[in-house]
Order: sequence, then C-alpha cells, then structure tokens
Amino acid sequence: MITRRSFLGSAGLCAAAQTPRKRPNILILFSDDQRHDTIGALGNREIQTPHLDRLSRQSTTFSHAFIMGGTQGAVCVPSRAMLLSGQTLFHSHQAMTPGQPPRPFVMFPEYFRQAGYETFGVGKWHNGERLYARCFGGGENIFFGGMSDHDKVPVAGFDPTGQYPKAQRRIAQGISSELFSDSAVKFLKEYRGEKPFLLYVAYTSPHDPRTPPGRYAEMYPPEKVALPRNFLPEHPFDNGDLKLRDEQLAPWPRTPQVIREHIAAYYGMISHLDAQVGRVLAALKEAGHADDTIVVFAGDNGLAVGQHGLLGKQNIYEHSVRVPLMIRAPGLPQGKVSRSFCYLLDVFPTLCELTGLPVPETVEGRSVIPALRNPKTPLRDSMFFAYRHFQRGVRTDRWKLARYNAGGRQVTQLFDLRTDPWETRNLAGEPAQAGRVRELTTLLKDWMKRTDDPLDLDKPAWGYVPPAS
Repeated sequence: MITRRSFLGSAGLCAAAQTPRKRPNILILFSDDQRHDTIGALGNREIQTPHLDRLSRQSTTFSHAFIMGGTQGAVCVPSRAMLLSGQTLFHSHQAMTPGQPPRPFVMFPEYFRQAGYETFGVGKWHNGERLYARCFGGGENIFFGGMSDHDKVPVAGFDPTGQYPKAQRRIAQGISSELFSDSAVKFLKEYRGEKPFLLYVAYTSPHDPRTPPGRYAEMYPPEKVALPRNFLPEHPFDNGDLKLRDEQLAPWPRTPQVIREHIAAYYGMISHLDAQVGRVLAALKEAGHADDTIVVFAGDNGLAVGQHGLLGKQNIYEHSVRVPLMIRAPGLPQGKVSRSFCYLLDVFPTLCELTGLPVPETVEGRSVIPALRNPKTPLRDSMFFAYRHFQRGVRTDRWKLARYNAGGRQVTQLFDLRTDPWETRNLAGEPAQAGRVRELTTLLKDWMKRTDDPLDLDKPAWGYVPPAS
C-alpha cells in the first residue's frame, strides 16, 4: 500500500498529467436514497422518468449494482466514502473518518484533479469539509450535511482555502434539485478551459422530507399506486434499528394507505429529479460535449418505503442495498443491461480505465469495463453486505443468506431469489436447506475476513467492538 504523497508523485501520474486534453470529460450525477427499480425503462410501469429512460438507452445499465452496506444509520456517509475512495466498507470507514487509525486513500475527484482535470463540485457532500477541499478546484451551491428541507438548503460557495466557515453559509432560494442543476448547467455553459473537466453533481432528492414541487406533487395519486408485494405492517423481528429516525416517518403498524402516500411522494420526487437531470444532460449536449464525456448516473443507497414493514435503508434487503447505475462512455455499446454484480466502489477504477489512468494501489474496486464491452461478462460470483453490528449477509446469483443479532436474539434468513425476488419466504429453517445455510455461512465468513470486518459470527454477541464515528 503506497502513501498518498508517494502516489501523487508517481511517474505514471506525472506522465498522465502531461496529456490531459486527450482524455474525455467526466460527469457524475448522484441521487440520494433512490432505489434501483425506480426508473421506467428498467421495468417500473408506474413511474415517469423520460430523461433517465433516454440515458439508459444510451448507456450500459447495471441492474445488479450494490452498496456494501453501512457502519452507521446515515448510510449515505459510508456509501459516498466507498464511491469516492474505491475502498470496501470497513477500510473506507477507517480511512475517511476522523479519529480512526490512518489508512492511505485517495478520492477519485482528487485523483483526477491531480491528473490534470478541472474538478467542480455541486450539491451534497456528506464526508467533511477537509475532504472536499482535497477534491475540487471549484464549486457552487455546496451542501455540507445529510438532509434538509428541499426549499431551504443551507449552502456554501466555493472556498479556495478549504475552511468553509459556517458563518458564510446561506439558505438557498429554490428547490434543491433545481438549485444544483442550475449550478451544473451554468458550469457547462461557461466552461472554456483547456483541461478536461470532472463535474460532480450530488442531489439531495429523493431523500425525505419528500415534498415534490408543483405538478409533481399531484403526478401520482396514492390510491392508484400499487403496494409492494412484500408490504408488511411491521418487520417480523428486531433487526437492530427499527426505531431510528427513518423508521419513525410513519406510525406502526404501517397501513396500505400511508405507504401508498409515501410511495406517491417518493415517485414525485424522482420524476422532478429526472427533469433536472434532463436539463444537465441537455446543457452537456448544447456545450458540444455529449460525445466526449463519460456520464455516470448512480444512487447512494436504496430505500424500503413500506417493504418488509420498513421505511428506511438501514437493512440489507435488496430494496436497500441495490442502487441504480448507468455508465455512458464514448465508443462503448449503448442500450445494454448487465446483470453482472458490481459495487459503487467499482466506479473509481472504471473511470481510470476509461481515461487511460493507472488505478491507485489504495483502490479495492474492480473496473466494470469488461461488462461495458459485453454485458454478459461476469464480474463477481457473490456479494457481501453489512449493517452496523446487527446484520451481515451474502448473496450469489440465486441465493441470499442474512444473519441478525439484535434484541438478544439471533435470526437467520435464506431466500431463493430466483423464485422469490421480493424476499418473502425464509427457507433457513427447512431441513433440506441446512447444507446450503452452512455453505453460505462459510462464504459469508470468508467475505468478512477479506474485508477486515471487526465482527466475529462465532461469538454469542458476535465479538463486535463498534468503530469510533
């Protein structure tokens, strides 16, 4: 593992910085709490997302993109840390959390900035001011935080000193998605630099409070919204975090009417976000950069919104760990869907390969270029998930095992995702599945060892020492 200083001074990086104009631009569009199945082109017949549908037809869409999980209730913090650093869950937490033992890391905007890119940041940044200052040479309407009212976003202007004093922040006028898109459109219209650019646009939508503006508030009448097939009034057992803030957005037991209202507002937020993404993509085209820019659209985590009796993302069910991911790149196939397993932490090495830059040794993700060239190419044969010290899980193409330790009780779940994609029938207690449970438990422990998970499944309390936060 090389240090950041030695890495940024490497001969490969210096050579790369000498020819930056030959490299494509990069546009990152990042949504907040958007579930993987909330795009019309991917099979959701209820939601209206014409601009994301068009982007999907121009991209390779990864239907099985995931986050690895979360070390805290605000899952977007570790999710963004993994995306930015290209490191796995516990390593990125250690690297990017103050007070943790030092671990070398470099973030992809920082890396591309050092490689000769003009980097510009807009919108949500939930990983601290000191790290923002390392990544960007410019920015506008920067939101340092996790959530706010969408019409009262506290924002900062770009501070070249990297200090970002709270006294200089203001409450912005306008709706969050429009506000951030305005800044992105302005950058694209005005950019005349000689360097390639990396524009990072991080929205706060569709994170709650879900208050879609104008006609979007009426777009989805709740009585016409379908309940998810795995709707439950309450989660059947204690998963460790049933009473945190996200879960208190609706009373217990959940009722069909209340959940329909939440889904309707959620869809309204996404349709409004879709329109704003469309504005940014139109500005990219008008600026003459549609054909020389890599476009990545992704979400930071999913959301239950009534599935399994849950509302939030503090779990390892498919609805919360699967995220949208589209990649459009010059010269690569369009309109393809890949079922290959990938993580958001794979975006960093993918951008490196697409731009001809060496992948930093601190990066643990894998480039998805093979699947961009041929969507049927497998990238991984299993995936690992974790949430705090309560939940651990692993899945293959067909099977998913989840383990829980909360409320003085351990629970095991086994789902056959081929016949039960909504995760409604727990097969763990069936004698015929005992061998499969053992096999997947071994796989889970192997993942935990490889990712330096501090938890020990073989101890009654899982031998867990929560990391400092």
